[in-house]
Amino acid sequence: MSGAQRAWLARGLEQPGGKLPLFDRDGQKFSDRTVRSCIRHGFAEPWFDNPIKPDWLVCRLTDKGRIALAA
Repeated sequence: MSGAQRAWLARGLEQPGGKLPLFDRDGQKFSDRTVRSCIRHGFAEPWFDNPIKPDWLVCRLTDKGRIALAA
């Protein structure tokens, strides 16, 4: 797991339901590459479609992601 992936996934530990943020603490959008890689590895999953911004992928942390962060 890369540092960028770990940083993004760790933010889900702080949120109800494991919701993962779209933006980092500096207001920059997380890389689509990071998000899609985490989904491919099963660390995150798409949660719901955003009708206002359909190009934004709203995700949540999976159990596999929680285990990977704890390792």
